[in-house]
Amino acid sequence: MQLTKHWAAQLEDYVIDLGWSADGSRLAAAASSGPLSLFATADGARTDLPGHDDGANCLAWHPSQLLLASGGQDAKVKFWDASTAQHTGSAEVGGSWIEHLAWRPASSGPSSVLAAAAGRHLAFLNADGSTKHTFKPAPKTISAIAWQPAGGCLASAYFGGVCLWDADDFFAQKEFAYANGIHALVWSPDNRWLVSGNQDPSVHLWLPDTTDEFHMSGYESKVKELSFDRDSHWLATGGGQDACLWDCTGGGPEGREPIMLPHEARVCAVAFQHKHGILATASQDGVVQLWSPERPKPLRATVKMPVPATKLAWSPDDQFLAVGSEKGVVYVLKCEA
Repeated sequence: MQLTKHWAAQLEDYVIDLGWSADGSRLAAAASSGPLSLFATADGARTDLPGHDDGANCLAWHPSQLLLASGGQDAKVKFWDASTAQHTGSAEVGGSWIEHLAWRPASSGPSSVLAAAAGRHLAFLNADGSTKHTFKPAPKTISAIAWQPAGGCLASAYFGGVCLWDADDFFAQKEFAYANGIHALVWSPDNRWLVSGNQDPSVHLWLPDTTDEFHMSGYESKVKELSFDRDSHWLATGGGQDACLWDCTGGGPEGREPIMLPHEARVCAVAFQHKHGILATASQDGVVQLWSPERPKPLRATVKMPVPATKLAWSPDDQFLAVGSEKGVVYVLKCEA
């Protein structure tokens, strides 16, 4: 297996977020200074969007349309028609920086709902920018959000816990206490596990359908990097110089030894493919590696990038790996057997 350069492009600043459209035809990237760029997957042909005057924070593609949402330090969520590169609407959430965006999964039905978080405020927005529902403020600043894959609820984290908000009736389904800061949230694709990466540093797992929860500590640094494989078997985490792979089958990972995937510098990103079992990891020395967890020798490929990655994102068909970098370069690498 090998990773080869497909194309690359230079943004004006640090790549703060990037992601692929649902049909895989376009890659969107946000520079921390504010502008957005749309790239054609085939050849890297570029269209620039003005983005956010005071700086961009996040972006999210609609799960079935060429509609892009972006959030910025101008306290606005902006909506963009990627087929025409036109701004189609804006919304505000609590008057604070928009720090987190996530569309409700398409599998949950025809409703297009965007969850947007700013400070302690959370809202559900419609695709035209109108507000569907505004929730009561969280106890502390919202630090992460994640839709349940089935689309029934949204998990929202803050210092002190996680709340599951019903997607249709907007009530709090459950609340989980956690007495520390939470940096990241991810659901397993089978909806069984909800996982947080934490400040303490640790990883915490809840089984929302039960009262069970599990805890893995001993990380070198706070855990911001989380990714599940397509089968909900493996949970990949950062939080140190090695990426960790936890077996989440059966009774779960607590008490099991993780598989350690070594780097020579701190891991800064992890991302499993959507349809296949390859894991991509990146470290602060610029190295990007591919792994097959089921193999006795899991390492499949290594490439050395000029600068460290900020984000990793697989295209929907898993053919391309997008790498955002600290120096503002977006690399698209082709993955070939």
